[in-house]
Amino acid sequence: MTPGRAWHTGFALILPVNASLGCTLGRYFRYPVMTHSFATRAQLLAASATPNAPGTALFATLLAAHGDPSLLGLSPEQFALLTGRHFGGMQLPRASLVILSEGQSRFVRALVAFLLSHVLASSAAEVADADCLASIIAHACLRPDHLWRDLGLSGRHDVTDMLSRYFPALVARNIDGMRWKKFLARELALSLGQTPQPAPGCPGCEDFGFCFGDQA
Repeated sequence: MTPGRAWHTGFALILPVNASLGCTLGRYFRYPVMTHSFATRAQLLAASATPNAPGTALFATLLAAHGDPSLLGLSPEQFALLTGRHFGGMQLPRASLVILSEGQSRFVRALVAFLLSHVLASSAAEVADADCLASIIAHACLRPDHLWRDLGLSGRHDVTDMLSRYFPALVARNIDGMRWKKFLARELALSLGQTPQPAPGCPGCEDFGFCFGDQA
């Protein structure tokens, strides 16, 4: 697949609402909808020297769920190093960064920094994996669905397991079982001394009224 091809396969409209993080109310932007995978999960695991490692299995799922590697939100260097660590036996397309609005970029940078301030890792490789995962999660928060769907996982429990492995302190704080995208946006805002707002992608979700009834 040619990097960037997914830009022409479909688009979803998202309304950014967190003005305190640089998102402007009333201004729509476009974000690509993924329609097919550049590699299947089975192909990725077959190319790995450690297919049963938890990190390898997780990233195989995340990569396979994205039709264009650039939509993961990883820099070309991050993507190359990530695939080299976990799927060294497979030749994958180069990734390039998607072009984000200033508000999106500000939200992504802030959430990545927030997540990495809570990382639990015992090796340089795990730190690098956590850095990639933080970027993937932050970019998924720009999309208009539940976080587990935007990541390509099978359910909320998969998000909980993923966060428990890399960011356990955050999981321990979600004592009310709040939906993860809402929780991350809230915790980020509170950490910055700001009023909690929905994540940029939340207004496009079918359950926005359920999560944010007073703002729907």
